[in-house]
Amino acid sequence: MARKIVNRKELRAQADAAEARGKTKAGAKEKATKEKVPKEKKAKAPKKVGEKKAVRKKKVAKEARMKAFWGVFNQGMKRLALFEYADKKAADKKVAELIASSRVHHFVQLIKEPITE
Repeated sequence: MARKIVNRKELRAQADAAEARGKTKAGAKEKATKEKVPKEKKAKAPKKVGEKKAVRKKKVAKEARMKAFWGVFNQGMKRLALFEYADKKAADKKVAELIASSRVHHFVQLIKEPITE
């Protein structure tokens, strides 16, 4: 598609004419800024003697302690067994048994659970 050729001289003449009439954005902004009156600030009430400012303390979320385990999972992310962190060999052995018996892929994954006291 062919573009329409822009005549810069005509566009400039239109812009000059609009500026002369005061309808350009810059001219309107200048007029608006001259007419604006600064807003008055509200006066704060004086503090009474002995009055203290209220201070709010933020509650800090207590961090839950976590314990690590090894979990044996199937393909559907269903946990089949749970082993202590030190017993990774036992978890790997369980995975090997499950793969040999069912021919379905199983895997070991680290799990962190909160400690309940």
